Parts: sequence; structure tokens; C-alpha cells
Amino acid sequence: MDKYRDSKKINDRPSDFYGKPLITLPDPDSHAISIRATALVFTDPASIRLLEYIERIAPSDATALIIGETGTGKELVARQVHKLSHRKEGPFIAVNCGAFSESLLESELFGHEKGAFTGALNARSGWFEAANGGTLFLDEIGDLPLSAQVKILRVLQEREVVRVGSRTAIPIDVRLIAATNINLAAAVQAGRFREDLYYRLNVAALNLLPLRERPGDILPLVWHFMERYGNRLKLPHIDLSTDAERALLDYAWPGNIRELENVIHHVLLICKNGKVTAADLHLNPDFGVSHSNDQAIATGSSSLKALENALAALYEQPVDNLFETVEEAIIRTAYAYCENNQVQTGRLLNISRNILRHRLKRYGYLA
Repeated sequence: MDKYRDSKKINDRPSDFYGKPLITLPDPDSHAISIRATALVFTDPASIRLLEYIERIAPSDATALIIGETGTGKELVARQVHKLSHRKEGPFIAVNCGAFSESLLESELFGHEKGAFTGALNARSGWFEAANGGTLFLDEIGDLPLSAQVKILRVLQEREVVRVGSRTAIPIDVRLIAATNINLAAAVQAGRFREDLYYRLNVAALNLLPLRERPGDILPLVWHFMERYGNRLKLPHIDLSTDAERALLDYAWPGNIRELENVIHHVLLICKNGKVTAADLHLNPDFGVSHSNDQAIATGSSSLKALENALAALYEQPVDNLFETVEEAIIRTAYAYCENNQVQTGRLLNISRNILRHRLKRYGYLA
């Protein structure tokens, strides 16, 4: 940590302070608050290895699959792949697959012709056509319904799209990069994701570790966000205390880089006398590292045993439709635990939002 303590005045730090590459979203201050990471550094050895791998696969046209938790920087990695490719002069289009309803998804991806459906007053190109000559980044691809998966597989095989309501194929030249925070291999086994599409996407796999598993990136990111928000708030001198550094390094960062950015933004609003202390950070104590791995494993084993005992009791006096009853209980309690947030519930249960919505409708929780 001493290398970061030598220079703590934000106006005194040179642009190459980190000693390693830093990438950010274009004009990051213009983006609305979201769950995306807006900056990524390559200081930790694991991140350096990732960057080296990116540099090797970027010049090709190979389809890439980025796997990582929410807020780890998947879109930033995709943008870096695009930037280092021969397509860098072409467009980079980022699309969140979970942001569209199943009825609109195909129109968004592949386009539609005039009159193809109610409300289609004009013909419109889809995102594949918009990315022609460049890169299309499909985030949360694990949320795609099987019907859309089939059509994406065909686009990758034939290098052409057919708009909704049309029979004419349109040739395209697009590199596809997909990302997910769920285990797609498990989704294939469960029948929620096509095996042939999984292998087609997984030509070049980039596994993006959570922030807690690349601790060498934490303080460089802290200084980056302190500089960015310090300049925005016109705070010329900001110091980071030793106890604050230790707290930042000891925290588990369940929200990854996005959470770290929010913490730093908040702390610069409330810190006094230009000094950030551990008390200013307001980190959730439940996500510290004070709980040992053994204790966490023991807690998980105890909970699992309690569940097994409860199921055994049900087997003794089974109710009608036992499996559906248990499944409904799982869905209902997870939905309540996530405060009726469908995206978070899907991630907790490792199922797509479309599958979750289908179950919620079946059990009467959605109209």
C-alpha cells in the first residue's frame, strides 16, 4: 500500500499514477447511475493476466463470452476488445437483453418491416444491422428466451438477419460479444439455454473475477474515483486515512466496482477537513472479511441441513403437487427477500427473468 500513500493530493497525482492501464466508459459523467462499472484498472496480477488475454484475442473476429458478476466491468472489457480489434473504426453497440419484453426482443435485435405487427408504422433496422462493420455487445444473454436464442444462432451461422415481417435476408458483418452473470453451462443442463449457442458463443471466454478476488485493483480504483468526484465537487485536497485504506481492502464488495464508485462518491460528500476515515465509508459490516470462510461454510451447511429436515417432514405427509408446492415456496420467498425485484430474484435463483416471470404468473404473483 505504500506506493499509494506517497501521493495523496488529487491535483498532484500524474495521469499515469496507477502504472497500469485504466479504461472508462466514454464520457462517464454523462451516464445515469446504474449497476454498471464505469472504470476498470489492471493492477492486480489476475487483472494483468486478463488484459494480456484480451490483447491476444481482440485482433481476431472470434465470438467472445464474458462471464462475471454484476458491476465487475463486463461492458468495459467488451469495449476494450473492440478498441484493440480491426473493427475499432466501426460502431460499438451495447444492448441489455434483459431490458426488453419477449414480444419486443426480436424486433429490437433483428428489426421489423412496416406493418409487421400492431404499432409498426415504419420499417426499422435492428441492433445487428446497426452494428454492421463493428461489434455488438449483448449483455445478460442468459435472459434470452429460447425462441430468440435460435434466431441468434442462425445469424451467427449465416451472417445475415431477417427482419420481423420480412422474408428477405440482409447480410451483416458483425462481431458478437456476449456477457452473463449466470452459469450458462448449468443453464444448458437445465434446458434454459441452447447447448449449440453456448458453444458458438464460448469461442473466447473471458472470466472477470469479482473485485474481492482481485484486491490489487481496489486502491487504484479508489484513487481514480476520488480524483474524478473530487474534481467534480471542487475538492482540491483529499487524504485517505490508513484505517480507511484497511477498511476498503477488507470489505467484500458484493456490488463490485459499481458499489465502490458509489461509496467513494458518497464519502467525498460527507468527509470533513479533506480527510476520509473508515467511519466515513459506512460499509455494510455483514460484508466484511471478519467472518472466516470456515464459519461461512458452517452456516451454509447448517441452513442446508435445516432445509433437508423440512423436506423430509413433507415426505412423511406429502401434500398434493409436492414439487410445485416446494417450487412455489422457493419462488415466493426469494421474490419477497428481493423486495419483489424480478432482476435480483432471477440472479439469486440463477434463472432468467423470463422464466421467473412465467413462474410468478403461474402462481398468481403477476397479472
